[in-house]
Amino acid sequence: MNKARSIEVLLFDVNETLLDITTLEPFFQRVFNHPLVLRNWFAELVLYSQTMTIAGLYEPFANLAVGTLKMVAANHRLSITEEDVNQFKTLLTSLPPHPDVVPGLKRLQAAGFRLATLTNSPPSPSPTLLEKAGISHFFEQHFSVDSVRAFKPHPSTYAYAAKELNVELEQICLVACHLWDTIGAQAAGCAGAFITRPNNNILSAENVPQPDFIAQNLKQLADKLADL
Repeated sequence: MNKARSIEVLLFDVNETLLDITTLEPFFQRVFNHPLVLRNWFAELVLYSQTMTIAGLYEPFANLAVGTLKMVAANHRLSITEEDVNQFKTLLTSLPPHPDVVPGLKRLQAAGFRLATLTNSPPSPSPTLLEKAGISHFFEQHFSVDSVRAFKPHPSTYAYAAKELNVELEQICLVACHLWDTIGAQAAGCAGAFITRPNNNILSAENVPQPDFIAQNLKQLADKLADL
């Protein structure tokens, strides 16, 4: 069976998949004297969000983002000032889209796919992160894991989106540049499309589900799905 033909909804991860977190690098260069500490911080943020879910606990992603920033600073024997925190929060709420996002979304929309988002970030008042990025209008609905108080890749997050979209999980393809997200979505019953953004690669090991689709960017993914 052609996997793409059974897909009705493309459900997009937001942070790093659609929005470019590398714009935070100057902040990490200033505070930590190395831009790639960004990757250390983001990995810790994902680790502790998933830990909270496994432990049956919940704290909004934005609060964990600041908490892990302070933790990484302490690991480097640095102090984070209130001014640093405020600047960090401002930057986090003003992330731009990757250059391939708008043309990719236009192509996927024209191909007839329904588009929605599912993010670990909590809901925010207008203008939202995606409104500021100028891409909110491409999506029919925006979902936050805050509604189920569990972070991706917990199966309840994908099931929640499917229920709200009134489709079966098999009709959803989760689009993300994080393999842990596509693994979770596929385990829940969705298809998975993996975008190989920088610092995000395939994990080849026995019993690790491989994505149904792999693309370097959204334009390439759109070409693959639209032509099937």
